[in-house]
Amino acid sequence: MTELKAPLPNVFSQGTRPVSASIHVLPDQPTRQPPKLLDQLREALRSRHYSRRTETTYCHWVKRYIFFHHVRHPAEMAEPEMNSFLTHLAVKEKVSASTQNQALCALLFLYRHVLNRKIGDLGEVIRARKPKRLPVVMTREEVKTVLAHLAGDKWLMASLMYGAGLRLMECLRLRVQDVDFSRSEILVRDGKGAKDRITMLPDSLKGPLHKHLVKVKAIHEKDLAAGWGRAPVPGALDRKYPNAPREWRWQWIFPQEKLWKNTQTGEQGRHHIDESLVQKAVKDAVTRAGLIKRASCHTFRHSFATHLLEGGYDIRTIQELLGHSTITLTLDT
Repeated sequence: MTELKAPLPNVFSQGTRPVSASIHVLPDQPTRQPPKLLDQLREALRSRHYSRRTETTYCHWVKRYIFFHHVRHPAEMAEPEMNSFLTHLAVKEKVSASTQNQALCALLFLYRHVLNRKIGDLGEVIRARKPKRLPVVMTREEVKTVLAHLAGDKWLMASLMYGAGLRLMECLRLRVQDVDFSRSEILVRDGKGAKDRITMLPDSLKGPLHKHLVKVKAIHEKDLAAGWGRAPVPGALDRKYPNAPREWRWQWIFPQEKLWKNTQTGEQGRHHIDESLVQKAVKDAVTRAGLIKRASCHTFRHSFATHLLEGGYDIRTIQELLGHSTITLTLDT
Protein backbone atom coordinates (compact mmCIF):
# COMPACT_ATOMS: atom_id res chain seq x y z
CA MET A 1 0.00 0.00 0.00
CA THR A 2 1.47 3.38 -1.06
CA GLU A 3 1.44 6.35 1.33
CA LEU A 4 1.72 9.92 0.03
CA LYS A 5 2.25 13.22 1.91
CA ALA A 6 0.52 16.03 0.07
CA PRO A 7 -1.33 19.31 0.83
CA LEU A 8 -5.06 18.97 0.82
CA PRO A 9 -7.39 21.26 -1.18
CA ASN A 10 -8.40 24.61 0.31
CA VAL A 11 -11.73 23.25 1.40
CA PHE A 12 -9.89 21.30 4.11
CA SER A 13 -7.57 24.18 5.01
CA GLN A 14 -7.63 26.26 8.17
CA GLY A 15 -7.39 29.86 7.10
CA THR A 16 -4.57 30.25 4.58
CA ARG A 17 -2.37 27.60 6.17
CA PRO A 18 -2.46 24.27 4.31
CA VAL A 19 -2.92 21.18 6.36
CA SER A 20 -0.76 18.14 5.67
CA ALA A 21 -2.43 14.72 5.78
CA SER A 22 -1.71 11.15 4.85
CA ILE A 23 -3.50 9.90 1.75
CA HIS A 24 -3.68 6.13 1.28
CA VAL A 25 -3.81 5.09 -2.35
CA LEU A 26 -5.35 1.67 -2.76
CA PRO A 27 -3.92 -0.65 -5.41
CA ASP A 28 -6.04 -1.31 -8.45
CA GLN A 29 -8.63 -4.00 -7.78
CA PRO A 30 -8.79 -6.77 -10.39
CA THR A 31 -11.86 -6.51 -12.58
CA ARG A 32 -14.25 -9.37 -11.87
CA GLN A 33 -14.95 -11.30 -15.01
CA PRO A 34 -18.59 -12.19 -15.69
CA PRO A 35 -19.35 -15.92 -15.50
CA LYS A 36 -18.96 -17.89 -18.68
CA LEU A 37 -22.03 -18.89 -20.66
CA LEU A 38 -21.93 -22.56 -19.67
CA ASP A 39 -21.46 -21.60 -16.02
CA GLN A 40 -24.54 -19.39 -16.28
CA LEU A 41 -26.41 -22.30 -17.86
CA ARG A 42 -25.40 -24.66 -15.03
CA GLU A 43 -26.42 -22.09 -12.42
CA ALA A 44 -29.83 -21.62 -14.07
CA LEU A 45 -30.39 -25.38 -14.19
CA ARG A 46 -29.35 -25.96 -10.59
CA SER A 47 -31.45 -23.08 -9.28
CA ARG A 48 -34.45 -24.78 -10.89
CA HIS A 49 -33.47 -28.16 -9.41
CA TYR A 50 -32.80 -29.93 -12.69
CA SER A 51 -30.92 -33.21 -12.37
CA ARG A 52 -27.17 -33.38 -12.94
CA ARG A 53 -27.77 -35.69 -15.89
CA THR A 54 -29.98 -33.04 -17.53
CA GLU A 55 -27.33 -30.43 -16.77
CA THR A 56 -24.65 -32.49 -18.53
CA THR A 57 -26.92 -33.12 -21.51
CA TYR A 58 -27.96 -29.48 -21.95
CA CYS A 59 -24.36 -28.26 -21.74
CA HIS A 60 -23.40 -30.83 -24.38
CA TRP A 61 -26.01 -29.57 -26.85
CA VAL A 62 -25.24 -25.91 -26.25
CA LYS A 63 -21.55 -26.55 -26.94
CA ARG A 64 -22.39 -28.42 -30.15
CA TYR A 65 -24.67 -25.56 -31.20
CA ILE A 66 -21.91 -23.01 -30.65
CA PHE A 67 -19.23 -24.98 -32.50
CA PHE A 68 -21.62 -25.78 -35.35
CA HIS A 69 -21.87 -22.04 -36.00
CA HIS A 70 -18.09 -21.51 -35.80
CA VAL A 71 -17.95 -20.40 -32.15
CA ARG A 72 -20.46 -17.58 -32.47
CA HIS A 73 -22.09 -16.44 -29.26
CA PRO A 74 -25.72 -17.62 -28.97
CA ALA A 75 -26.80 -14.05 -28.18
CA GLU A 76 -25.89 -13.17 -31.77
CA MET A 77 -28.05 -15.98 -33.16
CA ALA A 78 -31.71 -16.86 -33.08
CA GLU A 79 -34.33 -18.90 -34.92
CA PRO A 80 -32.58 -19.32 -38.32
CA GLU A 81 -29.41 -20.65 -36.68
CA MET A 82 -31.41 -22.95 -34.43
CA ASN A 83 -33.33 -24.34 -37.39
CA SER A 84 -30.18 -24.96 -39.41
CA PHE A 85 -28.59 -26.78 -36.46
CA LEU A 86 -31.65 -28.95 -35.83
CA THR A 87 -31.99 -29.70 -39.53
CA HIS A 88 -28.34 -30.74 -39.66
CA LEU A 89 -28.93 -33.16 -36.79
CA ALA A 90 -31.87 -34.78 -38.55
CA VAL A 91 -30.64 -34.76 -42.17
CA LYS A 92 -26.87 -35.12 -41.95
CA GLU A 93 -26.41 -36.97 -38.66
CA LYS A 94 -29.73 -38.84 -38.91
CA VAL A 95 -30.50 -38.57 -35.19
CA SER A 96 -33.84 -39.74 -33.84
CA ALA A 97 -36.75 -37.39 -33.22
CA SER A 98 -36.29 -37.67 -29.45
CA THR A 99 -32.62 -36.68 -29.75
CA GLN A 100 -33.51 -33.71 -31.93
CA ASN A 101 -36.16 -32.57 -29.47
CA GLN A 102 -33.69 -32.97 -26.62
CA ALA A 103 -31.30 -30.60 -28.39
CA LEU A 104 -34.17 -28.17 -29.00
CA CYS A 105 -35.16 -28.21 -25.31
CA ALA A 106 -31.57 -27.38 -24.33
CA LEU A 107 -31.47 -24.40 -26.71
CA LEU A 108 -34.88 -23.13 -25.64
CA PHE A 109 -33.81 -23.26 -21.99
CA LEU A 110 -30.64 -21.34 -22.86
CA TYR A 111 -32.52 -18.54 -24.63
CA ARG A 112 -35.34 -18.30 -22.10
CA HIS A 113 -33.52 -18.54 -18.78
CA VAL A 114 -29.91 -17.52 -19.51
CA LEU A 115 -30.07 -15.03 -22.37
CA ASN A 116 -33.54 -13.76 -21.30
CA ARG A 117 -34.94 -13.96 -24.80
CA LYS A 118 -38.65 -14.62 -25.13
CA ILE A 119 -39.70 -17.57 -27.20
CA GLY A 120 -41.62 -15.24 -29.49
CA ASP A 121 -38.37 -13.58 -30.51
CA LEU A 122 -37.12 -16.87 -31.92
CA GLY A 123 -39.98 -17.26 -34.37
CA GLU A 124 -41.25 -20.62 -35.56
CA VAL A 125 -38.99 -23.41 -34.40
CA ILE A 126 -38.85 -26.80 -36.09
CA ARG A 127 -40.13 -29.62 -33.88
CA ALA A 128 -39.63 -33.18 -34.97
CA ARG A 129 -42.52 -35.57 -34.48
CA LYS A 130 -41.72 -38.59 -32.41
CA PRO A 131 -42.82 -41.79 -34.14
CA LYS A 132 -45.18 -44.02 -32.22
CA ARG A 133 -43.39 -47.24 -31.29
CA LEU A 134 -44.73 -50.31 -29.55
CA PRO A 135 -42.70 -51.22 -26.45
CA VAL A 136 -40.83 -54.53 -26.27
CA VAL A 137 -42.51 -56.86 -23.77
CA MET A 138 -41.27 -60.24 -22.54
CA THR A 139 -43.57 -63.09 -21.61
CA ARG A 140 -43.48 -64.48 -18.10
CA GLU A 141 -41.42 -67.45 -19.29
CA GLU A 142 -38.95 -65.17 -21.06
CA VAL A 143 -38.56 -63.10 -17.89
CA LYS A 144 -37.83 -66.24 -15.89
CA THR A 145 -35.29 -67.37 -18.48
CA VAL A 146 -33.45 -64.05 -18.48
CA LEU A 147 -33.42 -63.86 -14.67
CA ALA A 148 -32.04 -67.41 -14.55
CA HIS A 149 -28.93 -66.17 -16.37
CA LEU A 150 -28.30 -63.47 -13.75
CA ALA A 151 -26.77 -63.92 -10.31
CA GLY A 152 -26.07 -61.99 -7.12
CA ASP A 153 -27.00 -58.35 -6.90
CA LYS A 154 -27.58 -58.16 -10.68
CA TRP A 155 -30.33 -60.77 -10.33
CA LEU A 156 -31.85 -58.88 -7.40
CA MET A 157 -31.83 -55.56 -9.28
CA ALA A 158 -33.43 -57.07 -12.37
CA SER A 159 -36.01 -58.81 -10.18
CA LEU A 160 -36.91 -55.51 -8.51
CA MET A 161 -37.23 -53.74 -11.86
CA TYR A 162 -39.68 -56.44 -12.96
CA GLY A 163 -41.45 -57.06 -9.65
CA ALA A 164 -41.88 -53.38 -8.71
CA GLY A 165 -41.91 -51.69 -12.13
CA LEU A 166 -38.83 -49.61 -11.35
CA ARG A 167 -36.74 -47.71 -13.84
CA LEU A 168 -33.05 -48.59 -13.79
CA MET A 169 -31.90 -45.43 -12.00
CA GLU A 170 -34.82 -45.61 -9.58
CA CYS A 171 -33.62 -49.08 -8.60
CA LEU A 172 -29.98 -48.04 -8.24
CA ARG A 173 -30.86 -44.99 -6.14
CA LEU A 174 -32.87 -46.93 -3.57
CA ARG A 175 -31.75 -46.35 0.01
CA VAL A 176 -32.25 -48.59 3.01
CA GLN A 177 -35.05 -46.43 4.43
CA ASP A 178 -37.01 -46.61 1.16
CA VAL A 179 -37.98 -50.26 1.67
CA ASP A 180 -40.81 -51.12 4.07
CA PHE A 181 -40.85 -54.89 4.58
CA SER A 182 -43.86 -54.85 6.90
CA ARG A 183 -46.09 -53.02 4.41
CA SER A 184 -44.54 -54.68 1.32
CA GLU A 185 -43.86 -51.24 -0.16
CA ILE A 186 -41.01 -49.45 -1.89
CA LEU A 187 -40.87 -45.66 -1.76
CA VAL A 188 -39.41 -44.23 -4.95
CA ARG A 189 -37.97 -40.82 -4.12
CA ASP A 190 -37.38 -38.11 -6.70
CA GLY A 191 -38.39 -40.27 -9.66
CA LYS A 192 -38.84 -39.02 -13.21
CA GLY A 193 -40.32 -35.54 -13.09
CA ALA A 194 -39.06 -35.09 -9.50
CA LYS A 195 -42.04 -37.05 -8.17
CA ASP A 196 -42.26 -39.52 -5.29
CA ARG A 197 -44.44 -42.60 -5.47
CA ILE A 198 -45.07 -45.90 -3.70
CA THR A 199 -44.90 -49.22 -5.48
CA MET A 200 -45.15 -52.83 -4.38
CA LEU A 201 -42.46 -55.07 -2.92
CA PRO A 202 -43.12 -58.69 -4.01
CA ASP A 203 -43.14 -61.23 -1.19
CA SER A 204 -40.80 -63.48 -3.17
CA LEU A 205 -38.08 -60.79 -3.02
CA LYS A 206 -38.28 -60.03 0.71
CA GLY A 207 -35.96 -62.88 1.72
CA PRO A 208 -33.25 -62.27 -0.92
CA LEU A 209 -33.39 -58.51 -0.31
CA HIS A 210 -33.07 -58.97 3.46
CA LYS A 211 -30.01 -61.22 3.02
CA HIS A 212 -28.49 -58.69 0.63
CA LEU A 213 -28.97 -55.88 3.16
CA VAL A 214 -27.22 -57.92 5.86
CA LYS A 215 -24.14 -58.10 3.62
CA VAL A 216 -24.34 -54.41 2.75
CA LYS A 217 -24.62 -53.45 6.43
CA ALA A 218 -21.49 -55.46 7.24
CA ILE A 219 -19.61 -53.55 4.53
CA HIS A 220 -20.97 -50.25 5.86
CA GLU A 221 -19.86 -51.02 9.44
CA LYS A 222 -16.42 -51.96 8.15
CA ASP A 223 -16.20 -48.63 6.31
CA LEU A 224 -17.26 -46.74 9.44
CA ALA A 225 -14.53 -48.45 11.45
CA ALA A 226 -12.01 -47.35 8.80
CA GLY A 227 -13.19 -43.74 9.05
CA TRP A 228 -15.34 -43.68 5.90
CA GLY A 229 -18.89 -44.91 5.43
CA ARG A 230 -20.42 -41.70 4.08
CA ALA A 231 -23.07 -41.73 1.36
CA PRO A 232 -24.06 -38.58 -0.56
CA VAL A 233 -27.37 -37.19 0.70
CA PRO A 234 -29.87 -34.94 -1.14
CA GLY A 235 -29.39 -31.19 -1.21
CA ALA A 236 -27.88 -29.56 1.87
CA LEU A 237 -29.13 -32.23 4.28
CA ASP A 238 -25.58 -32.98 5.44
CA ARG A 239 -25.26 -29.38 6.71
CA LYS A 240 -28.47 -29.63 8.68
CA TYR A 241 -27.74 -33.15 9.93
CA PRO A 242 -23.94 -33.68 9.75
CA ASN A 243 -24.21 -37.35 10.80
CA ALA A 244 -26.85 -38.25 8.21
CA PRO A 245 -24.38 -39.45 5.53
CA ARG A 246 -23.02 -42.06 7.99
CA GLU A 247 -26.40 -43.35 9.14
CA TRP A 248 -27.47 -46.80 7.98
CA ARG A 249 -30.84 -45.66 6.69
CA TRP A 250 -29.22 -43.27 4.17
CA GLN A 251 -26.94 -45.91 2.64
CA TRP A 252 -27.48 -47.20 -0.89
CA ILE A 253 -29.03 -50.64 -1.17
CA PHE A 254 -26.74 -51.39 -4.11
CA PRO A 255 -23.38 -49.74 -3.31
CA GLN A 256 -20.40 -49.96 -5.64
CA GLU A 257 -17.40 -52.11 -4.77
CA LYS A 258 -14.81 -49.35 -4.73
CA LEU A 259 -14.82 -46.31 -2.49
CA TRP A 260 -16.05 -43.07 -3.99
CA LYS A 261 -14.24 -39.77 -3.30
CA ASN A 262 -16.04 -36.46 -3.11
CA THR A 263 -13.86 -34.06 -5.11
CA GLN A 264 -15.28 -31.04 -3.27
CA THR A 265 -14.79 -32.22 0.32
CA GLY A 266 -12.15 -34.93 -0.15
CA GLU A 267 -14.26 -37.39 1.87
CA GLN A 268 -14.62 -40.99 0.80
CA GLY A 269 -17.67 -43.21 0.84
CA ARG A 270 -19.61 -45.50 -1.47
CA HIS A 271 -21.80 -44.38 -4.31
CA HIS A 272 -24.43 -46.62 -5.86
CA ILE A 273 -23.39 -49.09 -8.53
CA ASP A 274 -22.93 -47.69 -12.04
CA GLU A 275 -25.85 -48.28 -14.38
CA SER A 276 -23.62 -49.50 -17.22
CA LEU A 277 -22.69 -52.59 -15.20
CA VAL A 278 -26.34 -53.58 -14.84
CA GLN A 279 -27.11 -52.81 -18.47
CA LYS A 280 -24.24 -54.99 -19.65
CA ALA A 281 -25.25 -57.86 -17.34
CA VAL A 282 -28.86 -57.77 -18.57
CA LYS A 283 -27.76 -57.62 -22.20
CA ASP A 284 -25.50 -60.67 -21.73
CA ALA A 285 -28.33 -62.52 -19.94
CA VAL A 286 -30.74 -61.80 -22.81
CA THR A 287 -28.18 -63.13 -25.30
CA ARG A 288 -27.49 -66.29 -23.31
CA ALA A 289 -31.23 -66.85 -22.90
CA GLY A 290 -31.55 -66.95 -26.69
CA LEU A 291 -34.10 -64.13 -26.93
CA ILE A 292 -34.44 -62.53 -30.34
CA LYS A 293 -36.25 -59.54 -28.83
CA ARG A 294 -34.22 -56.41 -28.19
CA ALA A 295 -34.84 -56.55 -24.45
CA SER A 296 -33.12 -54.21 -21.98
CA CYS A 297 -33.45 -53.11 -18.36
CA HIS A 298 -36.47 -50.97 -19.24
CA THR A 299 -38.18 -53.99 -20.80
CA PHE A 300 -38.69 -55.36 -17.28
CA ARG A 301 -40.79 -52.29 -16.48
CA HIS A 302 -42.91 -52.71 -19.64
CA SER A 303 -43.37 -56.39 -18.85
CA PHE A 304 -44.42 -55.54 -15.28
CA ALA A 305 -47.21 -53.26 -16.52
CA THR A 306 -48.38 -55.67 -19.22
CA HIS A 307 -48.52 -58.66 -16.91
CA LEU A 308 -50.47 -56.70 -14.29
CA LEU A 309 -52.97 -55.65 -16.94
CA GLU A 310 -53.29 -59.26 -18.09
CA GLY A 311 -53.81 -60.29 -14.48
CA GLY A 312 -56.87 -58.06 -14.13
CA TYR A 313 -55.38 -55.00 -12.41
CA ASP A 314 -57.13 -51.68 -12.95
CA ILE A 315 -55.36 -49.36 -15.40
CA ARG A 316 -55.47 -46.51 -12.85
CA THR A 317 -53.69 -48.66 -10.28
CA ILE A 318 -50.99 -49.50 -12.82
CA GLN A 319 -50.67 -45.80 -13.62
CA GLU A 320 -49.99 -45.00 -9.95
CA LEU A 321 -47.49 -47.85 -9.61
CA LEU A 322 -45.59 -46.68 -12.68
CA GLY A 323 -45.72 -43.02 -11.66
CA HIS A 324 -47.21 -41.77 -14.93
CA SER A 325 -48.78 -38.32 -14.93
CA THR A 326 -51.42 -39.25 -17.52
CA ILE A 327 -53.28 -42.42 -18.42
CA THR A 328 -52.06 -42.04 -22.01
CA LEU A 329 -48.49 -42.79 -20.97
CA THR A 330 -49.65 -45.95 -19.22
CA LEU A 331 -51.61 -47.09 -22.28
CA ASP A 332 -48.55 -46.51 -24.48
CA THR A 333 -46.54 -48.67 -22.09
